[in-house]
Amino acid sequence: MSNAHHEVPVAYNEEIRSYAPGSSDRTKLREALAHLKGQTMDIPMMIDGQEIRTDDLISIHPPAETSHLLGHFHMGSANHVSDAIDAAMRARDAWAAMPWQDRVAIFLKAADLVTGPHRYAMNAATMLCQSKNVYQAEIEAVAELADFFRYNAQYITEIYAEQPESVPGVWNRVDYRPLEGFVFAVTPFNFTAIAANLPASAAMMGNTVVWKPSDTQVYSAWMTMQILREAGLPD
Repeated sequence: MSNAHHEVPVAYNEEIRSYAPGSSDRTKLREALAHLKGQTMDIPMMIDGQEIRTDDLISIHPPAETSHLLGHFHMGSANHVSDAIDAAMRARDAWAAMPWQDRVAIFLKAADLVTGPHRYAMNAATMLCQSKNVYQAEIEAVAELADFFRYNAQYITEIYAEQPESVPGVWNRVDYRPLEGFVFAVTPFNFTAIAANLPASAAMMGNTVVWKPSDTQVYSAWMTMQILREAGLPD
């Protein structure tokens, strides 16, 4: 139970870094690129907190270097879709009942992780997966994604503050509740930030989400999911 009116931190636009020659940012980005290219990532499905693997493996290659194998992801079946829906429905009541400020805090933490310790990995994953240069990746996979999380937290407080007028003797109130059922987020390949924002914005408002990223964006989507899990988002 919360007996306080909570104000989230004032949202701000994340500063975009230049990655100029000789800068520490450029050095750390090169290290992140080398680290990711030096491993073969195995990406499972996440269903009900479990990593699910199948025999149907899809290879992941950089669009500009198709001979290089970044990793593979496990393709699901109709049964896996049903399992994901069932898991979302089971989690619905508990997630919706969580105080909104606790839900929002998870995504504010994720914004700090994206712009802090995982900045170079997010850029590197987007550069490799979606064939972007560092400036294109920094603008959206880091800065825009953090902006989405921070500004959405602020927008939630503004939405909840919208209340109807009352007349003498009557107190009109509106309680904003999650949607019935679950949200199915099918996200595009070309923007890491937009792909993350579609499921995240629904989850922030108390909805459970089944997220299906594009086959050609699974690599950077998996990085996003790991950050959200580290921030405290339930699987």
